[in-house]
Amino acid sequence: MHLQFCCMVMRINIDCNGCYRKVRRALLDIKGLETHLIEKKQCRVSVCGKFNPRDVAIKVRKKTNRRVEILEVQELNINDEQSHEEKPLMIASNTWNLESHQTQIETCLTCTY
Repeated sequence: MHLQFCCMVMRINIDCNGCYRKVRRALLDIKGLETHLIEKKQCRVSVCGKFNPRDVAIKVRKKTNRRVEILEVQELNINDEQSHEEKPLMIASNTWNLESHQTQIETCLTCTY
């Protein structure tokens, strides 16, 4: 089975810092993922790499026990014959809110067990 380089955006409820850590750990354990971006406020997770999107969603679901919804998948063909003109890669939203706020969030009921 030939894996293709693609980028995927998923919706995962991230209620607290414990949920964030679970999702991050699950993504780091999956082979084939090159980059990931977790947007806590928007409950969106963007991943890029060589993988099967359905398999990644299932693995994240099993490891985090959180509902995972695939919002968008972009498959990229990387050929030597392709022109040097590259398309801009749009992963999630047009507004990247990468501000880091250290706010105290109570642990959700899912993470306490």
